[in-house]
Amino acid sequence: MKLSRLFLVLAVGSGLFTSCSKDEDTTVVIPPSDGSQLTLNGGGGTGSPNTVYVDFSSDSTATRVRGSWNLGFYGGAEYRVTLNSFTAISAVAINKTDISAVNIEDTAGVNLAIGLGSGNFSMIDDVYGDLTKTAIAEISATEANNKVYLVKPENASATDPATWYKIRITRSGNGYALQYAKLKETTIKTATINKDNNFNFTFFSLDNGATVNVEPRKADWDIAWSYGAYTAGPIPYFFSDLVITNQYAGVTAAKVDSTVVSYNNFTEANIAAQTFSDKRDAIGSSWRATTGAGIYKNFFYVVKDANGNYYKLKFVSMGIGDGGTRGYPVIEYKLVKSAN
Repeated sequence: MKLSRLFLVLAVGSGLFTSCSKDEDTTVVIPPSDGSQLTLNGGGGTGSPNTVYVDFSSDSTATRVRGSWNLGFYGGAEYRVTLNSFTAISAVAINKTDISAVNIEDTAGVNLAIGLGSGNFSMIDDVYGDLTKTAIAEISATEANNKVYLVKPENASATDPATWYKIRITRSGNGYALQYAKLKETTIKTATINKDNNFNFTFFSLDNGATVNVEPRKADWDIAWSYGAYTAGPIPYFFSDLVITNQYAGVTAAKVDSTVVSYNNFTEANIAAQTFSDKRDAIGSSWRATTGAGIYKNFFYVVKDANGNYYKLKFVSMGIGDGGTRGYPVIEYKLVKSAN
């Protein structure tokens, strides 16, 4: 719990002041939380406006407006750019590399409508989080290989290309150079986005022309709850109450049948029998029912965080089917095995 951890930190800090000389360099290691129950502030409703990032080891959440960004620039070794899959954004490449030469005429025959039975998976990023399957191809070291893309943000009109953006991204040192403008605009805006390996991505808003604070540091979150792009057979589907894992930081999760071992009885001895997935949707939508809006009470999850701590996680409520409130899910988690 948060309060007990606060007392522990204060006690450790007090001990350091009384027992260490000023010449000693002592690193304080704060143990991971032993568990808690949290209500996530999704903002309410079936298409909740927020994404909520959760870090079990610190009992903390970070709530972000899910539509506050459009592009995510990868901080790892590869040069990858993602679309905001928590919104109905879509993109397609055109066979031009001069962004100034792209105009409304280049949208002829292009349909960027997505969701409600429209669109295809080539227009969005891989719903399982595979960075080799993004709508925007890997940014090439050969500048001439990087195409211009047409991008329709969620708040743009599918039938009015003047509301779309044209963008082109190239490499710039250890980072990215972005060119962008609305399709009818003649002035091309630019931005340089540097990689920061402390974060999975650096996020950018085309509407605001600036980077945006979205994800916590990659070591500081385990799962995120949101509305987002998923799959319904052959077409993209936008799903409420989608839970993703922080796969790029090494977080994995396993689904446990509570008729085999209950949440309360699950211990460290049960970990070895579980099959962990490193996919983005290791939890996904499998924790709740779409009909009746309620959790599945016969399942829970085990999450291994980026530091090697194992937590068991269950969903307590999320809608009318379980006495909860839609858009404000309640979760409970408990430390099963500490990495320390």
